[in-house]
Amino acid sequence: MNYFDVFNGDADGLCALQQLRLSCPVDALPVTGVKRDIALLQRVEAQAGDRITVLDVSLDKNREPLLKLLEQGISIQYFDHHFAGDIPCHPLLESHIETLPDKGTSLLVDDYLGGAQRAWAVVGTFGDNFDSAAHHAAKPLRLDPDELALLRELGIVLNYNGYGETIDDLHIAPDELFRRIAPYADPLDFAREDATFAHLRDGFAQDIERARAVAPERQSDQHMIVILPSAAWARRAGGVYANELAQAAPGRAHALLTRLVQGGFVVSVRAPLARAGGADRLCRKFPSGGGRRAAAGINYLPEEDFGRFTDAFLAAFQA
Repeated sequence: MNYFDVFNGDADGLCALQQLRLSCPVDALPVTGVKRDIALLQRVEAQAGDRITVLDVSLDKNREPLLKLLEQGISIQYFDHHFAGDIPCHPLLESHIETLPDKGTSLLVDDYLGGAQRAWAVVGTFGDNFDSAAHHAAKPLRLDPDELALLRELGIVLNYNGYGETIDDLHIAPDELFRRIAPYADPLDFAREDATFAHLRDGFAQDIERARAVAPERQSDQHMIVILPSAAWARRAGGVYANELAQAAPGRAHALLTRLVQGGFVVSVRAPLARAGGADRLCRKFPSGGGRRAAAGINYLPEEDFGRFTDAFLAAFQA
């Protein structure tokens, strides 16, 4: 029997997998990529009797290969919080899928494990921009403020490392990053002892300052649109900068567009945190769009669709 771990390359995917493998260790082949690379099941070359664990990637975007793998006699355990559409009923599929606006995959795995690796669940939840949920989950850990702040920073930089058009944009490939965190049962030990954290923190600090210096394309009490240039630092910073903007103005919707080398944009949308919902519906109106209720994106928005997107964004988030 072979095992495969299929996971999003962001903080939530990494921390969800870390929890599972600390509690249920197996020697699995990792299948992952940049944060927006979510059509991952089509890459798995499995045989009848093999087992696949899927974490933090949309079932809807992987439906065809999922059904094919199930019919081949492969068992699949699926944890996710993105739009799923109809969830197949199959004896070989074990699904743990919820689409609540403030509960990510790390918290779904935390539920499954009964809180056994809670500190890593907190890191992943901070990384997915669910600060309130992360603080709530951390209460039983009785952390001091500095420790909680360190877990939050770790979540942010793990998430930051997942953003990019290709693996070459990232500081560390997600499968390698998982190998580095895997030995650490306590994420505080990883942050304090492994040089990876400092490397990511320094890269994040440089990139986010560049992003903050870009003037908004459009700004009001209800909406903000920011356009970043076609550059590796912008592709890395875009999604996390969108999270930062959302935290700073919880009553406002944010759209952060990053220009692509070939033209067009990659888009990150954040619904107002005060009424988190609608981001996924907006982005699914465009061919490569998807995500979750509070935060979603479009992998490729053609230049000629910018006006249509702007109109849809403004209409989607009227108070």
